Amino acid sequence: MIDHERDLAHVREATERLLTSAASLDNAAVAGPSRLPGWTRGHVLAHVARNADALVNVLRGRPMYPDATTRDLDIERDAGRPPAVHLADLRETADRFRAVGAEPADWSRRVELRNGVTDSASRVPFRRWVEVELHHVDLDLGYELEDLPEEFVTREIDFLADRWSGRPDVPPVTLRLGHGEDAPSRRTGGTEGTPVVLAGTGAELLGWLAGRGDKGAHLVVLSGDGVPELPAL
Repeated sequence: MIDHERDLAHVREATERLLTSAASLDNAAVAGPSRLPGWTRGHVLAHVARNADALVNVLRGRPMYPDATTRDLDIERDAGRPPAVHLADLRETADRFRAVGAEPADWSRRVELRNGVTDSASRVPFRRWVEVELHHVDLDLGYELEDLPEEFVTREIDFLADRWSGRPDVPPVTLRLGHGEDAPSRRTGGTEGTPVVLAGTGAELLGWLAGRGDKGAHLVVLSGDGVPELPAL
């Protein structure tokens, strides 16, 4: 069962870790490349800030972004700012998200995200937690997939495994968390093609599902034709 209050606390903790890392950046480092193709660290920081405001919009019943073009232009506009401005923006937007999360509300209501996707309001804090944690890794500042909290890794594996389920462009995949026969497993992918069984650590499985880290290069293929290449998220 989703506990939005617990997830809001996780968001606060993750945000503080991100702010600590971002505080180490100088102008050159902000302008340096992140782990996301075509994005500097400034792009990543700008996106994290704008996402907080976008999720405030969601919780307030407004469109998440006016449109895709505006979203992209806002990130591009803010990417080149000095580190102090990025930090202030991250703190202010995190405070706004925290304030909305503390308001009395019906957390069971349905809300609309991007591209017509709907979800329970109670899941919005977890979605924010995902943004903060994974983009912290994307900054390439020493925070790695292996550093992510265990609860986060487990839940994000479940979330992404569900997201890739039923996709005709992904073969049937069994994910084994560990290498023993009794290791916990999850299913994902579609129904066409040769079934694949992959085993690895939580960080390795998450890296493959989220397109991060080595993207599954160190997963053990227990059966099938190798590690499938996933489409972009």
